[in-house]
Amino acid sequence: KLIQGLRKNADLKLSGGRLGRTLIIFQFVISIFLMLSTMIIQQQRAFIQDKNLGYNKENILVLPLDRQSRPHYTLLKEAMKQDPSVNQISAGYDLPTFIRWTNGIIATTESGEKNFSTKAIPVDLDFLRTMNINILAGSDFTEADLAELKAARENESFKGFFIINESAVRELEWNPEEAIGKTITCGMEGTVKAVVQNFHIASLHNEISPLLIFLSDEFLNLMFIKLDGQNIPATITRLENIWKQRVNGRPFEYHFLDEDYDKLYQLELKSARFISTFAGLAIILACLGLFGLSAFMAVRRTKEIGIRKVLGASVSEITLLLSMEFVFIVGWACLIAIPIGWFAARQWLLGFAFHIEMQVWTFAFAGITALLIAVVTVSFQSVKAAMANPVESLRNE
Repeated sequence: KLIQGLRKNADLKLSGGRLGRTLIIFQFVISIFLMLSTMIIQQQRAFIQDKNLGYNKENILVLPLDRQSRPHYTLLKEAMKQDPSVNQISAGYDLPTFIRWTNGIIATTESGEKNFSTKAIPVDLDFLRTMNINILAGSDFTEADLAELKAARENESFKGFFIINESAVRELEWNPEEAIGKTITCGMEGTVKAVVQNFHIASLHNEISPLLIFLSDEFLNLMFIKLDGQNIPATITRLENIWKQRVNGRPFEYHFLDEDYDKLYQLELKSARFISTFAGLAIILACLGLFGLSAFMAVRRTKEIGIRKVLGASVSEITLLLSMEFVFIVGWACLIAIPIGWFAARQWLLGFAFHIEMQVWTFAFAGITALLIAVVTVSFQSVKAAMANPVESLRNE
């Protein structure tokens, strides 16, 4: 009945064909755009995971410290360092993945007084070793520095010890070697002990800003424990026992530093899942539409196919003839979707200070994938029409 209805109404048949082509192009534009979006987001997520952050976030256990547990920090550190699976222990005010403390640096340079905003983090000894942060010039904080700091505080002649990063050195117009021993003020006066390589103190959305690390036995909110990565559950159990022996009324709560890093990109993770789901649905809908349109076109060209077979056309030739029209339809969709996808991806990536460079193969892969999906979808109808008995085709017409 469907075939008879199509035969009796040529206007409906022709307009339906044009409308069908337009809808299929529109559906594949959406599908290709979503495929491109998914690929770019996944590539950026892989870049985020593999990026050298300037510190090592793996196997670092983070223990929060508060008023109950902070007084026991030194004893906890000494006891936990005896565990063979513990490599280093330190503490700090903030996570290195996201440093919130902001202060101002004042220093006198050859070009005059410099005054600019900087991120700052108070830390305990061994912070750089625990995080595996590279020192470019100078030396790390020592036990003698900490003892001198405590003595200076008692004598009310408080003077700090500072470590700054490359971004801070550039702001001060020094090189790393020149900065060592210089006096700067950041809420308190202090001496630059070392310059460290830039490391990411926020998400990759942000540039690496100037940073000042200063030695302190106060303001320590987080304990960082670097594990060797061997049998971590057993190591955590031993550390928990040490905690419970020394800290009363405060449960042993921990997480890992790499988990904090991943939390910085929850939006990207949700976007990837959301867009991937809709890309799959869009491709399925486009294939259904393409399948229906190919059936429609095969019915329209039944007589033509019969005549071509009578004149000697092979099944492969007729299949190719019927499929090529749909290849052109998807080709038009690629020409529309790829520029739109490139522009949208570029705008999204500009939201990151550190991002991937878009590759031509990504767009080629999306286009070729769409073409293959189209060919596979229409091949069933095309082969079926090509293999039909030409006598029956002409008799039905």
